[in-house]
Amino acid sequence: MKKILDLMTEQFSKAFAAAGYDEKYGRVTVSNRPDLCEYQCNGAMAAAKEYKKAPFMIADDVAAAISQSDMFKSVEVVKPGFINIIVSDSMLSSYINEMAREEKLGYEADGSDNIIIDYGGPNVAKPLHVGHLRTAIIGESLKRIFRFAGNKVTGDIHLGDWGLQMGLVIEQLHDNKPDLPYYDETFEGEYPKEPPFTLSELEQIYPAASARSKVEETFKERAQLATYKLQKGYKPYRALWKHIMNVSVADLRQNYENLNVEFDLWKGESDAEEYIDEMIADFEAKGLVHESQGALVADVKEETDTKEIPPCIIKKSDGATLYATTDLATIIMRVKEINPDKIIYVADNRQEMHFTQVFRVAEKAFFSKKAEYIFHGFGTMNGKDGKPFKTREGGIMRLENLIAEINEAVYNKIMENRQVSEEEARTIAKTVGLAAVKYGDLSNQASKDYVFDIDRFTSFEGNTGPYILYTIVRIKSILEKYAQTGKNADKLSGGVNSELNESEKQLMLELSRFNEMMESAYREMAPHKICAYIYDLSNAFNKFYHENRIIAEEDEKKQTGYIKLLEVTKRTLEVCIELLGFSAPSKM
Repeated sequence: MKKILDLMTEQFSKAFAAAGYDEKYGRVTVSNRPDLCEYQCNGAMAAAKEYKKAPFMIADDVAAAISQSDMFKSVEVVKPGFINIIVSDSMLSSYINEMAREEKLGYEADGSDNIIIDYGGPNVAKPLHVGHLRTAIIGESLKRIFRFAGNKVTGDIHLGDWGLQMGLVIEQLHDNKPDLPYYDETFEGEYPKEPPFTLSELEQIYPAASARSKVEETFKERAQLATYKLQKGYKPYRALWKHIMNVSVADLRQNYENLNVEFDLWKGESDAEEYIDEMIADFEAKGLVHESQGALVADVKEETDTKEIPPCIIKKSDGATLYATTDLATIIMRVKEINPDKIIYVADNRQEMHFTQVFRVAEKAFFSKKAEYIFHGFGTMNGKDGKPFKTREGGIMRLENLIAEINEAVYNKIMENRQVSEEEARTIAKTVGLAAVKYGDLSNQASKDYVFDIDRFTSFEGNTGPYILYTIVRIKSILEKYAQTGKNADKLSGGVNSELNESEKQLMLELSRFNEMMESAYREMAPHKICAYIYDLSNAFNKFYHENRIIAEEDEKKQTGYIKLLEVTKRTLEVCIELLGFSAPSKM
């Protein structure tokens, strides 16, 4: 289904050609003066220079050529040569009816790529904190948007399970429980099937070890050696590592499930380990790496660079690998197993240099001649003080605590009205709280920093997730009341009304922009455009709701049109919030 702007552009292009001008000037855009018109065509202004003719004269010719089209209610020329357009009621209602019949509301999904989205990236043995929020929320939404556009998309969490933090945990556990068989070099039996720690113990071990490594050089060296031995296959540490993975990943799965984030692959750095030695040998054979101060590095600086791009370290002087090493090996693994057209990395803006280095090495090594590597960076989530979001005590907030705080704020707002039981309010609060968090994040352009304001994000008014959900719930309530009158909307013939009042038409105009909006959100990887669209759509609906009788409408044909309009509005909003990664409750 073509975008409504494309349909109008086609008409104006034909009109320009019929009037003796190049059809390239027929582009129609949404009006920047909605008080004057709905759409506009400014092609006459550009054509004036080529044809050496006053723009208003060209515009008059075009307006005359298009005057017979039933697509427009009015086409008015305004000096010096703008063409103001108001679309006809019949054309608009016909377009909305066609949207309602289409599986994807008229969106022409033309994606055909095989895509991997790398998002999540938590380190094993550490609890999720607010720093993990943006990559999970943005990555999940992008995955859904790309799938909606017809692409085959694989979401990979890419766990941090092979770095120094593993050695830190192993050595701290050694000091805490030295009698464990994993530290007995003479032990030859089977290692225990049950982990030697609980989740809460594991989450205490890492911060203790991390703190020690900053002040105890010998402990840090022990951890580095343990990491090296783990990566080289030392059996006792591999057994411990599996325990760490099992305990930690079970908790991570639950936390991501609470965020309505689903990964297709739960792979980590360790899964690429088998490719590392062969990869480094290949680099050496191709002359891509050289030794520098005992380390193995690849030069990635290019003549066109405007800033310093340091060499990419592939292997440290002590033989240990780094994130760049495992990221490169992971690309090899992904090319062999999935053969993607694109690999999209959703990560903090501060990691841009790292990925620049990795991508350049990968391109030089020809891991895949067709794969495109894309870094999709995001800004910082800040508190009201403009600094990175912290707890009231100044520490890094655990993600589950943030979600609980959001849910409690929503619960209190729901209970102010006292229309549901406490138990039901708790259930609703989880759904609305998730919307508050996700919409609060996604409504901002990903690359920019933003202020995480719990009070504002949980408000039921304004540009918030709860406001969007409240709009959907209001529509559900009206449709339910309509059904209670004994009428069945599914069996109603006809579609939306073709003679429209002002608020009814404005709602349809907002609906008609879905196709255009989705194309833009997809091409630009911009979930914030979906947020902006559903906020405008919700505002248009609520204005329509306040200005029209729906259930009390006596004209049955007009009422049928209203109901059909509500149905397509509800469906459009629900499609959009699904792409953002949340859903609406039945009532609020």
